[in-house]
Amino acid sequence: MKPLTEIDVRSSFVNLTKGATKRLNLPADLAERPWEELDYLGWQDPKAPQNHYLVTEHDGRLCGVALRASRETRGPRKTMCALCTTVGDVALLVANRAGRAGQDGNSVGTYICADLDCSLKVRGKRKLDSAVVHETLSVEQKVDRLVGNLDSFVARVLRPA
Repeated sequence: MKPLTEIDVRSSFVNLTKGATKRLNLPADLAERPWEELDYLGWQDPKAPQNHYLVTEHDGRLCGVALRASRETRGPRKTMCALCTTVGDVALLVANRAGRAGQDGNSVGTYICADLDCSLKVRGKRKLDSAVVHETLSVEQKVDRLVGNLDSFVARVLRPA
């Protein structure tokens, strides 16, 4: 992923109002992120831990998605992430759909690594939370799977209800 600026990030969100994008807390280490090893920028708001954000490229443009931890769960649990398919501390994260559908209260959710470090986990740069399931896929194939799963999720956020 190419390095992102504050302006890039704030202008990318598809399911937040302009006012909300101005108020969201960006990661303090934005400039120091390992961009060459990231497929998306993901972070949890330090001042509002129920809020999570991810920014990725979708159909040739930056697409930011605001997520919130589901009220149905009691924090992360050991299960499989729908994006990177690693097993560890995973949370049910819910995103309002983009546009009118989201304004009408429609949302989509999926199970994602609570720390949003999927890119580093598939590359072996971040320690996994639990025993590794043996896979014969190469790192490149795992990255491709992650990108495809993320792209499918973002497409669901953008799709009208």
